[in-house]
Amino acid sequence: MLRSFSIQAIIFLVAFQLLSFLRETSMLSTNTPLTEIAKATQAVVIDEVPTLMGETISLNAQGKTTILYFFAPWCQVCHASIGNLQALFQKNEQLDVIAVAMDFTSSEEVMRFTSQHQLTFPIALGNEAIKQTFEISGYPSYYVLNEENVIIGKSMGYSSELGLYLRSL
Repeated sequence: MLRSFSIQAIIFLVAFQLLSFLRETSMLSTNTPLTEIAKATQAVVIDEVPTLMGETISLNAQGKTTILYFFAPWCQVCHASIGNLQALFQKNEQLDVIAVAMDFTSSEEVMRFTSQHQLTFPIALGNEAIKQTFEISGYPSYYVLNEENVIIGKSMGYSSELGLYLRSL
């Protein structure tokens, strides 16, 4: 009985890892400087993205490891995982987080999402050009940038606080 369960668990883990790998192949590649991506798509401005508070923010790393979290307010997986990101942000002063709202109908919809989850990191209001530039095909999607603004990690779907932390190392 235990042997059968162990074999099933191993098969599940291998299948899960394979599916995750296949989904992430459509995302931007790691070890790519974000500045090169921005130059290649000159029509997209990632240095002055509007925020929920009416200011602008750069999606570039500002001398700290940075997690770019792309979400949609209607996404149930985003609702389930954003708390993990908030907890990680509060516990790690050496880490920046920028959430980028995508596929929303109004800024009020995004405001309700951020209020519901009591988010304290900046919320950028993304658009279709940003979605295309970052090759976002599902939510939530994460990119981890190092201090030099190079993509060092990526993921799509639910991630635990530990998983997010390990990707940011």
